[in-house]
Amino acid sequence: MRIIGMDIHRVAAEVVSLLDGEIVKLGRVQMLRDKLEEFARKELTHDDHVVIEATGNAAAVAEVLSPYVDRIVIANPKQVHMIAHAKVKIDTIDATVLAKLYASGFLPEVWVPDPGTLALRRQVTRRTQLVRQRSRLKNLIQSILHAHLIPPCPHGNLVGISGRKWLTRQILPADERAAIERHLGLINQINEALTVVEADIAVHALQDPTIRRLMTLPGIDVTVAASVAAAIGDIRRFSDPQRLVAYLGLNPSVRQSGEGPAYHGRITKQGRGHARGMLVEAAWAAVRSPGPLRAFYKRIASRRGKHIAAVATARKLAMIIWHMLSKDADYIWARPALLARKFRSVELRAGLPTSHARRGTAFDYNIPAKRAEERSRIEKAEAAYAAATSRWRTRPERPKAVEKDAE
Repeated sequence: MRIIGMDIHRVAAEVVSLLDGEIVKLGRVQMLRDKLEEFARKELTHDDHVVIEATGNAAAVAEVLSPYVDRIVIANPKQVHMIAHAKVKIDTIDATVLAKLYASGFLPEVWVPDPGTLALRRQVTRRTQLVRQRSRLKNLIQSILHAHLIPPCPHGNLVGISGRKWLTRQILPADERAAIERHLGLINQINEALTVVEADIAVHALQDPTIRRLMTLPGIDVTVAASVAAAIGDIRRFSDPQRLVAYLGLNPSVRQSGEGPAYHGRITKQGRGHARGMLVEAAWAAVRSPGPLRAFYKRIASRRGKHIAAVATARKLAMIIWHMLSKDADYIWARPALLARKFRSVELRAGLPTSHARRGTAFDYNIPAKRAEERSRIEKAEAAYAAATSRWRTRPERPKAVEKDAE
């Protein structure tokens, strides 16, 4: 078996081969589809294993080369310390190190998602970028108002209908007024693009059972569910819930040396940062409604504070998600009327026709008696969880063993 190491960049890649401990330079290949296919036909065989780093164009390179080789391996660049901390660092050495690490079995690999998961990840990333651009423009408008001693907007949304009417009544210089109008025009364009992207995510959510299952959890809407589903991919690659928690970076860091005690610190924040942030936001939303998760949050908050409790709740959500997806089961304390309302909002966002003057699946949420019945059931579950965990704090300490006197 021959191992091909490729150090890929934006315009070209340096390629080496490793066979029986001997390194052979294969030259430089341009990062174009036709050039990669030409190189693969001439230099590669169906018994080769190709090793590349995880970069922005790594997925496209793997797609082009996979028909010509036995296996494509994508390495995690953060964990390849021999490359990151090398004193002599050139493309040929980097490609050689990749090949040797794979040959020795010490190469940290990255899971390659299927085309559907990869497309969902791209759409989730696009939505995140659009939201960040819109937030940046809102901050620019806020900075203009702050520079001219204008008080904060009394309305919840500065760029909404009421907020824009309020902006027109403020006294500003002509150039600043023109700048705000330009920012508002760009926000309008971003909102239009955001509507298209969110509609595509909603269409995918209606056909994806994983996203629909995740939405049964409190605090998780279609945006959070799509982000988490795109990050996880195939749940079978996580053998236990702790591995999923570590993949999302929600596990506490541990430091220990020698025979000393282990010190647990802040969460590691490794892995999928966007999914981790979404789960923390979902945790804040989940603890505002009754249920066992709110009881769990209150128990942690009473000892460690609200922010640590929110992160702990996000970690609890990740563990529940692993069990739900591994066992093909919905959340046991889901509220049917609220869940139907969630699904109906996804259908409307996807562009499905409205049903005015007709009772749909989400109509029960509008009935106060129905909502109260579901809420009562969840409040009983919260009270039962709180009662069970209260015994953990009041449990008496075990008596220490008395050492026998030495004879």
